[in-house]
Amino acid sequence: MTRRASPLPPLGEVELAVLDFLWEAGEGNVQQAHTVVGKPREISPNTVGSALERLYKKGLLSREKISHSYRYVPKLDREAFQARKVVEAAGGLRALRDSGVLAAFVDLVADSDAEALSELERLVRAKRRCEP
Repeated sequence: MTRRASPLPPLGEVELAVLDFLWEAGEGNVQQAHTVVGKPREISPNTVGSALERLYKKGLLSREKISHSYRYVPKLDREAFQARKVVEAAGGLRALRDSGVLAAFVDLVADSDAEALSELERLVRAKRRCEP
């Protein structure tokens, strides 16, 4: 059975900035995110905390309670997030396949970068080994 990734939820500017911070840091709490994201924008720690909470509720972050606060960790890395956004913008994987864009992408890689084509083949083989 094929797994289907749910569509990514729409994100606001502060949510995207908080995700960028977490992708760079790996994890963080409200105060750390506020220092990097909130202070330069002159927004309160509560606003940054609300953005973290929304990202958690949207399924993009996991969190662990440590003492009186949460430590947040992204569930997707930046590359996976960006890849899903590109696929969604193109109308989904089925649209990419049916329109020939997926084949055109492979042709483009094959024509311009043999090393990238080998890496793509390796990734497909590894993914197939992990399927049930």
